[in-house]
Amino acid sequence: MTKVSDNETRRYVGSRETMTYVLFDASKGFSIDAWKNRFFLDVVKIDLGINALATVITNIWDIIDDTFAGVLVDKTATRWGKFRPYILVFAVPGTILTTLYWLTPFLFGQNPFDVGKIIYWYGLGMVTELMTTFRTFAETGYISSISPNPADKSRLFTMAEVISSLWENIPEFLMGVLIDAANSGKVGVTMKGAYMVMGTICAVQAGIFAFAYGAIAKERIMQAVEKPDLRGIWRTIITNKPMLLMMMSDFLSVFKIDTGVTNYYVDVLGSALFKDLITIPGIPSSFLSYAYIGWAQRRFSTKSLWIFGEHEKDVMGILVYMFGIIGGKGKNGNYRKKWTMFGAFAAKDFVYKSTLSVYKIVPRMMQAEILDYCEWKNGFRTEGATIAVKGIIKKIATTVVAPLNSIMLKKIGYNITAGHGKQSDATKYYMFLMCTLVPGVTGLIGTIPKLFYNLSPEKRARMYSELSQMRAEKRSFVEEMDKVD
Repeated sequence: MTKVSDNETRRYVGSRETMTYVLFDASKGFSIDAWKNRFFLDVVKIDLGINALATVITNIWDIIDDTFAGVLVDKTATRWGKFRPYILVFAVPGTILTTLYWLTPFLFGQNPFDVGKIIYWYGLGMVTELMTTFRTFAETGYISSISPNPADKSRLFTMAEVISSLWENIPEFLMGVLIDAANSGKVGVTMKGAYMVMGTICAVQAGIFAFAYGAIAKERIMQAVEKPDLRGIWRTIITNKPMLLMMMSDFLSVFKIDTGVTNYYVDVLGSALFKDLITIPGIPSSFLSYAYIGWAQRRFSTKSLWIFGEHEKDVMGILVYMFGIIGGKGKNGNYRKKWTMFGAFAAKDFVYKSTLSVYKIVPRMMQAEILDYCEWKNGFRTEGATIAVKGIIKKIATTVVAPLNSIMLKKIGYNITAGHGKQSDATKYYMFLMCTLVPGVTGLIGTIPKLFYNLSPEKRARMYSELSQMRAEKRSFVEEMDKVD
């Protein structure tokens, strides 16, 4: 029993490994991905109708590659581990593909019907998606097996979020400054040049830290000696109720209709930098939020924290809309007044930042626990297939819903050639509506499956106690087999 207790409380991940994980996790957030939609609309410029059709095709490919990637990852068994090879192998290709993404406007013009550009853009996207699929499965499985102690994982997640928040928004902020500078025409900054430089810098640092993490981190949860067949893999998924509920929640979350608040900032309020300015008042509260996450996890159920963390933004979005339409839906409405709306959006962000730890940490801990739940119920782990099915369920819905964003932009009269802030008055109102009220209402649908989540603290404690014993017995068996050999 002492050995079991040690496995539950021992700290396995040392300082060197912790630092590489923190830097790796931060490197993924150190990006300008938040500006990808504007990059597409302002610089790449592909017809919205064509984009809607192409999005369906690429999403179908995304579903197909998930089906074989997950099984392949679960079948992997090398001297370097189950997940580590994928992180190491794809670090450099990932950097190259991301750089090619930001180089697109240097290779093609701005004709929205350029066939060569269309083939390049979506072909590159499909190759990148395949690689990203393997990396995502490997990264999720890797961190879930880095320690048998859940407190170890919670510590890693919290440290990564706190430290990465110190600098991960810097590229996004700088990109907003550069976009406004390029739009003003007062300085020698081109839009495509700004995206290329910032995007490449972010891609290179992400590749470096991914390789470092893969080289140093270790997998500490022993996998099953015999690999499960497809029937066994499928059984682990359909009997994992917590995972099924998370899948259903992810599925419903896709139906959150949103044409993008960044588009509203740029085309209605006239400033890309506005996106970053509203976050400044809430910065101190984001750090403070991590001080109470331990207390919150002890005081409230995982179900309550999950619902609150995921959906407070939906409620706040509805409140922002109600404030924005004071004065009407035309030019006199609050939603057209830059600094009036600064207060509303800053307040929304402040509430979000004040609860940031709940939003960031709880779902990550839940996913790690749900993968452990699979091992507890079945005696083996199927991270790859489980994450694949979870992704496929969401992507099936995305295949249907994603094109709607382009279609809706077109329906409300959005013109990709109109220029900075020159959309019609009616379009500006609908852009505000589609980034506040509509996503707020449709986002609340995702609360339904969360209400049935049943991995209680008592059940969780029993699960980890029994898992510790199971893993100790598995190690003893392997050690005995090694002696025989």
